[in-house]
Amino acid sequence: MMHARLITRHGRDFVWLYSEEVRGSDSAEATRRILTAFSTELASFGLSLDDTIRTRLWARDRESRNLGSAERRRILSGQARAASSSYIAPGHFASGGSVALELLALKSSRASPKVCREFDPPKVPVRYIIYDAVVFLSGVTVVLPTLAEQVEAIVRSITDSLREAGSAWDKVVEAGFYLHRSESLERLRACFGSLVQADIPLQEYVMVDGYSAEGKLIEIEVTAII
Repeated sequence: MMHARLITRHGRDFVWLYSEEVRGSDSAEATRRILTAFSTELASFGLSLDDTIRTRLWARDRESRNLGSAERRRILSGQARAASSSYIAPGHFASGGSVALELLALKSSRASPKVCREFDPPKVPVRYIIYDAVVFLSGVTVVLPTLAEQVEAIVRSITDSLREAGSAWDKVVEAGFYLHRSESLERLRACFGSLVQADIPLQEYVMVDGYSAEGKLIEIEVTAII
């Protein structure tokens, strides 16, 4: 099952792909099959996996998430390195698959290369990608006792990354909030709004059941113009 869209945002063309692996296979093999199919589909748009700027991995459980995430990291390496996030959300699936992937690729109009900034020390996710004067941050999470503490720490981390990339909150054009089902959307919006007053044109809120580790309650993804 493959879905493909050509999307125009922020004066640029993006290719969005989504697939769930419906055949019986472990999550690593399923992820490999999906990314192989994505590579073929991107070629029809004149692109390759090297043009990937963001991926999201959806999983039924933690084991599937861990296996899929490791395989994604192995395949999307080098120039294909991209901002990433992963979520446990069994209700997300329309099939019997164990993992699903979203991939966003950018049809760059500039000759400038894609720039990858890693964490120091490096982590599985990249810190951010800069491509065609847009910065794409990986999803940011942290383990702290309360939602308010987590949001504050995440906002602080994103602020530092935006500053380093040559951007700021007032240049953020998209923000995705992936909130644990045990938490309140109203509480999240109040916490975030008390810290960030920028007018973000596109905000998306999604409820999920888990992340890369226990104790996380929110993951925030940001895209900004430079």
